[in-house]
Amino acid sequence: MKIEKDRVVRFHYTVAEQGQEALESSQGNEPLAILIGHGNIIPGLEKAMEGHEDGDTFVVDVAAVDAYGEKRDGLTQRVPKKHFEGQRLEPGMQVILNTNHGQRAVTIQKVGMSVVDVDLNHPMAGKDLHFDITIVDVRAATEEELAHGHVHGDGGHHH
Repeated sequence: MKIEKDRVVRFHYTVAEQGQEALESSQGNEPLAILIGHGNIIPGLEKAMEGHEDGDTFVVDVAAVDAYGEKRDGLTQRVPKKHFEGQRLEPGMQVILNTNHGQRAVTIQKVGMSVVDVDLNHPMAGKDLHFDITIVDVRAATEEELAHGHVHGDGGHHH
C-alpha cells in the first residue's frame, strides 16, 4: 500500500544535522507511527514519504524551513523556577516545560535565584536535517484516528 493522506505509516528513522553524527534514532525501539496529512511530523519529511510503501528504505535532506523552522530571535521567556519542579538547571540544557499549550522543549539560557530565562525555539530550529528512513508498514487509518487526527494503539497515541 502506498503512503498517501489518511494512511497510517510505521517507520524507523535516524536523524542528524546535515554532515553531523546522528542525533536520535528509533532503531532498537518501537517504530514511530504517524497519520499522514495531519501535521504529525515535520512537513519536509511527510512530503518525502508520499508514494513510498512497506519495506522502502530511503534518505532525505530536509531544509530548516521545512523541518522545525528558522531560529527566531526574541523567543525568550522568563519563567518562575518552581515550574521546573526542582530539576538541576544549567545554561544550554534542554528541558520539557509544561505550558498552557501542552509540553514544549525549551533551552535554558540563564538561571537566576527565582526565575529562569528560556529560549522557546525548538532545539532543532534553524538546522538542516538528514534522515535515514525505513518504512515498516502502511495501512488505512480507522474512522476514529481520522476524527482525532492521530494514530491510536500500537506505536501511536493512547488516550
